[in-house]
Amino acid sequence: MKTSTLFVVSSALVLFSLGAAAVPPGGGPMGGGMPGRMPGATPGHLDTGHAPDRPSGPQSEGRSIGDQLADNTKLSSEIKELTGTAAQQACTGFRNLGSCVAAAHVSKNLGIPFDTLRSKVTGSGAVSLGQAIHELRPDTDAKSAARAATRQAIAEVKPRG
Repeated sequence: MKTSTLFVVSSALVLFSLGAAAVPPGGGPMGGGMPGRMPGATPGHLDTGHAPDRPSGPQSEGRSIGDQLADNTKLSSEIKELTGTAAQQACTGFRNLGSCVAAAHVSKNLGIPFDTLRSKVTGSGAVSLGQAIHELRPDTDAKSAARAATRQAIAEVKPRG
């Protein structure tokens, strides 16, 4: 339970640091509309306007992970060095680039084969990064390992400038 909470908080931190937090123009609070159903929303469905496997926010601008990697050859090389696999292939199945980079760091830091870790955190039956660490390395402090990898990923993925 704690590792799931950590993963959710860590993921939120990664997304926020990448600029995924939606702030209305002028920085003021959103709202002012009439209560009721949102446009595009039907019971049990909310149309966010984003493809489910595409990252969002100013840094990624709705571009695929592959497009982001093509623009950041240094990060692509780092992922290949960490995983032993081409970055595009290594990041297949991840929801965003930050998650892929964090998993790559966990793999390298703990000596877990990247493909084994990736299969735990992507696809059907996916678990959080912390839970995957706990399952694959029960003697390791999964919370600290996930936190360290998330910090490394944030430092590498954040926009330069």
